[in-house]
Amino acid sequence: MSVIRPFFRLGPTLALFAVLLLSACATPQVYSSTQVREIHLTARDLKQGGIAFLTPSSATGQEEDKQPLALAFTAVLEKERPGLRIMPLSETLSAVNKAGLANDYRRMFEDYRLTGLFDRDMLQKLAHVTGMRYLAQLKLVGFQQDSKDRWGILGLRVVETKITVMRLFLQIWDSRDGAVVWEGSEEMTLSHDSMAEDALTFKSAVEQSAGKLISHLP
Repeated sequence: MSVIRPFFRLGPTLALFAVLLLSACATPQVYSSTQVREIHLTARDLKQGGIAFLTPSSATGQEEDKQPLALAFTAVLEKERPGLRIMPLSETLSAVNKAGLANDYRRMFEDYRLTGLFDRDMLQKLAHVTGMRYLAQLKLVGFQQDSKDRWGILGLRVVETKITVMRLFLQIWDSRDGAVVWEGSEEMTLSHDSMAEDALTFKSAVEQSAGKLISHLP
């Protein structure tokens, strides 16, 4: 009672505002669902072979998010696995272009959109120019942000619940035989109450989702 009484000395409206202000500072809630399929990838092979990131794919309308997705995901992987040899997307693309493989790289992704397959010969060429045995491909399945009113005073919006949904898919290919050796998906919903016009950034959502997926890697 000693905590609540000072609020009501300010009047009922200010007391209610103070309570709402405290509730708006609540810890964000995270709901996560991770699915992983370990086919044939060991921690030793991954460490020795290294991994290069290919251009991510994305749902229609989210093509501009592919580069930021790869950048944020790679940064988390580098932080969580400091002993792993990692080639970010930008370095992969540079290696491809320097080797004169730009057209072959484009055709590989055109075939992938139709078949879900990466050509084994092309994977071996990519491994040669990057120096990495394993090739990782991210897919942005979905990214949505929404908000809804939670509290108001005299018809004015005071607190909103911000909701962010991120769905990612990661597939790792072995260049030696063209096989998928590991894959995993992550669906994460984050919600928090706010009195400001803020929202969880795309980068933050990727980082949290990446952390969940990476924790399951060998």
